[in-house]
Amino acid sequence: MELEKNHKIILFDGVCNLCNTSVTFVIKRDKKDVFRFAALQEAPGQSLLTKFNIDTAETDSIILVDGERAYTKSTAALKIARHLGGFYPLLYGFIIVPAFIRNWIYDYVAKNRYTWYGKKESCMIPTPELRSKFL
Repeated sequence: MELEKNHKIILFDGVCNLCNTSVTFVIKRDKKDVFRFAALQEAPGQSLLTKFNIDTAETDSIILVDGERAYTKSTAALKIARHLGGFYPLLYGFIIVPAFIRNWIYDYVAKNRYTWYGKKESCMIPTPELRSKFL
């Protein structure tokens, strides 16, 4: 994929309301056009999961692909925050917290996201204005 070299790719659960809201949140704050997006359930997302040998049984919410590296869970979220506008890059400071602690909190939210925020029947369809941001 050509976009892999030019942009960081966020893989997300396309049927999760929290994940879709998070994608919209990132798009609004991605002032430097750093990110592209792909649902885990769609072909481009599946291709990247295979490439990076990521098991969705262990990580089924957010994944950041940055060149030839893939980051998961809280590390992905913090690396994404680092590139957003406003004060959000300050959140990257939490990277000093050991990953097992950060991921425990992340996993707790991820495990409950459908109960708390709901689930769609199918992946979101981007508006024509946003279509270029999706693989």
